[in-house]
Amino acid sequence: MRNTFATYHPIIEFGFFCVVIVIGMFMIHPVFLAIGTSAAFVFAMLTGGKGSLKFTLCFLLPVILLVTVINPLVNHQGMTILFQLKYSYVTAEAVIYGLLMGLMLAAILLWFSSYNRVMTSDKFTYLFGRIMPSISLIFTMVMRFIPNYKIQIKKIADAQKAAGQQGEAKTRREKLHSGIKIISVMFTWALENSIDSADSMKSRGYGLKNRSTFSIYRFDRRDGLAAVFLAVMTIIVLIGCISGACHVDYFPEIVYAKAGPLQTASYIAFACICYFPVFIEVKEVLVWKHLESKI
Repeated sequence: MRNTFATYHPIIEFGFFCVVIVIGMFMIHPVFLAIGTSAAFVFAMLTGGKGSLKFTLCFLLPVILLVTVINPLVNHQGMTILFQLKYSYVTAEAVIYGLLMGLMLAAILLWFSSYNRVMTSDKFTYLFGRIMPSISLIFTMVMRFIPNYKIQIKKIADAQKAAGQQGEAKTRREKLHSGIKIISVMFTWALENSIDSADSMKSRGYGLKNRSTFSIYRFDRRDGLAAVFLAVMTIIVLIGCISGACHVDYFPEIVYAKAGPLQTASYIAFACICYFPVFIEVKEVLVWKHLESKI
């Protein structure tokens, strides 16, 4: 699925994900978590489609429920006792805090899923290749291992079935024998692939001093406006957090900071940051519809 935000400069994309993930991790606040989780879900749907919806329903919702249930069982702080257990009690504050922790975890996982679709390996290498070339190369190669190996394992299994070397495994022993054969072929392919990668890197001059690089990324006016907008919104959020305008205590009772203009501004600024890619996509759709209507 096409994603307009992925056409921005890599530093804008990387900075955006750093801001939303870091703030989402450290601000355990109902409003911030509601904004962050909803925006992460919408953006994941835009970038991942049905796969993101399946991931949310089959994995994230059970995770949220699990954290919500486990937290009050191990955390007995709070003044509002809901019910008594045999050796402990469950408080409303612990249940609410567990729900918020589950939402925080779900939002971070959704942001990371979108990050993997937007920030490709070449973008990461472009950003950090000159600063830490070896680490960025290793990180990029490691990130490619799992998807590449999954694809290659499927190819090997299909090839063995087509050649009649692998039937329908029924018993555990047959399944184990079939898996060992696939892993054996996979191990050989991985070694050969590493040799090819080393030869390719050597032929392209990897490790030589003053080696020139090519990049298709250019920081233009659109990227500059996005950087200024995100920077201003981030500063507003940080001022609200540092000043205590968005502070909330959960134990022994839930106490929110007094509402005020700075608190409201922080909420709006964080919503602008989180929904920034969504706004871009909606704008592109509206422009496209407008141009299409003139044809």
